[in-house]
Amino acid sequence: MNLEQIFQTPNPIIGVVHLLPLPTSPRWGGSLQAVIDRAEQEVTALGSGGVDGVIVENFFDAPFTKNQVDPAVVSTMTIIVQRLMNLVPIPIGINILRNDAHSALAIATCVGAKFIRVNVLTGIMATDQGLIEGQAHTLLRYRRALGSDVKILADVLVK
Repeated sequence: MNLEQIFQTPNPIIGVVHLLPLPTSPRWGGSLQAVIDRAEQEVTALGSGGVDGVIVENFFDAPFTKNQVDPAVVSTMTIIVQRLMNLVPIPIGINILRNDAHSALAIATCVGAKFIRVNVLTGIMATDQGLIEGQAHTLLRYRRALGSDVKILADVLVK
């Protein structure tokens, strides 16, 4: 995959919108509007600052689940990403921590986001959530089943 297909530049600068804690997170504050407002401020600042793209992630949901997140997180992120896409003309991607690539792909496909980030796509990584095994084989089949053209950006030796 050529990054220019997504970002119109071979060496993109990708900003990150770190969502405040989402529903079912231990630190969830109870206000979806507060999460949306903060995300809108961040994406607007990043867009006006000249980044080539943005990743939206559930960063403040720590401690993270190892793989699949709660459906409330998926629903909330879908609403937020769709709103953010209306605010900036740059590509938006999704990363669901710690490693829920299937949900990220579903959201991206539904709202028209351009890419997802996957922390562990192949192999096995020892993380603070335990051993995480990449699921490239099921993710690529799922993308085909969805008829999706969402691009997959994967970490190499994720931190």
